[in-house]
Amino acid sequence: MQPQEEMKLLAAQLEQANYRYYVLDDPEITDYEYDMMLRKLEDLEAEYPALASPNSPTKRVGGKALSQFVKVEHAVPLESLQDVFSMDELADYVARVREEISEPEFTVEPKVDGLSVALEYIDGEFVRGATRGDGRIGEDVTENLRTIRTIPLRLENAPQRLIVRGEVFMPRAVFEKLNEKREAAGETLFANPRNAAAGSLRQLDPKVAAERQLDILIFNLQLAEGKIFSTHSETLDYLRELKFKTIPYTLCQDMETAKSLVERIDETRYDLAYDIDGAVMKLNDLAGRGKMGSTSKFPKWAVAYKYPPEIKRTLLTDIVVQVGRTGVLTPKAVVAPVRLAGTTVTNATLHNQDFISEKDIRIGDTVLIRKAGEIIPEILGVVPELRQEKSSPYFLPERCPVCGAKVERDLDGAAMRCTGAECPAQLSRNIEHFVSRDAMNIDGLGSAIVEQLISNGLISSPADLYYLTLDEISALWKNGDKAPKKLLSSIENSKKNDVSKLIYALGIRQVGAKAAKVLAQQFGSLDGLMQASAEQLTAVRDIGAITAQFIVEWFADEQSKHLIERLRDAGVNFNCDIQIEDTRFSGMTFVLTGALSLFTRDEATEKIELFGGKASGSVSKKTTYVVAGENAGSKLQKANELGIPVLSEQEFLDMLQ
Repeated sequence: MQPQEEMKLLAAQLEQANYRYYVLDDPEITDYEYDMMLRKLEDLEAEYPALASPNSPTKRVGGKALSQFVKVEHAVPLESLQDVFSMDELADYVARVREEISEPEFTVEPKVDGLSVALEYIDGEFVRGATRGDGRIGEDVTENLRTIRTIPLRLENAPQRLIVRGEVFMPRAVFEKLNEKREAAGETLFANPRNAAAGSLRQLDPKVAAERQLDILIFNLQLAEGKIFSTHSETLDYLRELKFKTIPYTLCQDMETAKSLVERIDETRYDLAYDIDGAVMKLNDLAGRGKMGSTSKFPKWAVAYKYPPEIKRTLLTDIVVQVGRTGVLTPKAVVAPVRLAGTTVTNATLHNQDFISEKDIRIGDTVLIRKAGEIIPEILGVVPELRQEKSSPYFLPERCPVCGAKVERDLDGAAMRCTGAECPAQLSRNIEHFVSRDAMNIDGLGSAIVEQLISNGLISSPADLYYLTLDEISALWKNGDKAPKKLLSSIENSKKNDVSKLIYALGIRQVGAKAAKVLAQQFGSLDGLMQASAEQLTAVRDIGAITAQFIVEWFADEQSKHLIERLRDAGVNFNCDIQIEDTRFSGMTFVLTGALSLFTRDEATEKIELFGGKASGSVSKKTTYVVAGENAGSKLQKANELGIPVLSEQEFLDMLQ
């Protein structure tokens, strides 16, 4: 078989397997068989790249990252629907249709709470997918849509041009796992699956979109050249035959049946794998739709019945404080069990101290609770008339509930953060920072190995890394002893780093890699820095009063002192080895912009700092020179506007030599 024929056959078999698994939930081959076929196709595409199809099943895992999203004009506008909020309003809609259409038939469908997109096919090949945007102009998100396994990339017996409309969503189970992962990493949680789906679909890197495991339900046929249909239900049945995953619908002729169907969808909405926020009622007859037309905003032949949010009262019995990987204290309300949105709720988020104080939430209060976005329970407020007489305002603790270290409020937000250098709650994050490239630069310590070291009780502080033995860590690798030996060698080599890397690795607030170098050069050693007063620190270039206070307080903490002494005992270098002998750039500030070819940005920055200068990320009146590479943008423009000298790479190189 010729390579091109074999590639087409494999692609067809893989697409059929995807359809059986993700749409019909009825797989016909094993995961192993699927993986072997996919690998074979990947090998063929690597060997014959010119024969690879843009709609290959290998694209499901995400292709090349994009630089931006291109605007797309929809061939058929993607209209929005008018919302109704009561059965009376729904009855008014039915009555209006009856005035123009004799004996109308309607479809009733769940309204998926996701992101609307249009998918376009030419000769059965998926060629473009775009977001709704304003209904007329959307954004091209084709590469991200290719990663959704329920979207067919090829269609059999399709019209020459076909456009369908669907709703992209994130399944509840996927959303919950994503938020658990983000919470563990100390990242902001998504409020609901819709926000998560929208953020995922607009990722510039399709690989990120692929990891989010999005899904889609097709709910409308926008265009099918050469095909004629009389009803909406016929179009959905036709699209299902083409192997699209379509929205479920039910037909009805009267308001009484419609009311029953809308209520039934509401009663069973939490049994679905996806979020819905209402039910859609549409005129089924397509000719009748054309007769009724649209207003400037909505079609007259359809409405969306929106379900009201469910709000209940319950008793707040306690407030517990959790400490995340980044040290942020997160208060959670413990409430008497209450049934909400299909599940029993026993706790709710309280966000931060500002949220608690603003709503004056106290332990023992009767509170109003709902599920934000139907997912995350949140407190809306209290019922003041039911408050206990002896209740008192609640404040987050001044000491970390995990390690006892001082808690400080972020300067630029409402978060309260533990400052403990050896806080167990922050251990994995602290270790990952400590070993990172700009810090101690210890190769072989990825997040998975760090988690294993912690879970096996081998480390409880960054200093413990320097006391690990080969016998202790060998069990972390199944085969051979090269990896553990290499790791221990990397740890040992890191002891020789300049102290500037150690200062940055300690994770002192507002002390980045650049500030760490300046401090190391100014004070000569970690001991010199430890003994510096706030006044001495503020005299150093780029060190302000707030940063100076953070440094003084960090070194005064008992956990910090313990960490430093263990690092000293392990033989970690505390001295500055970078001496500024040539101060030709003293007092100068450089800004690097554009694509550099003669050196990397890190190399250029290192040279600037070695000669006593400063590398900045933004252009201002204080900038001395701008070094411009290829395709320099707004920074070059601003430099010209301010009259700041601009150097080519070669001119900068001449200055260095």
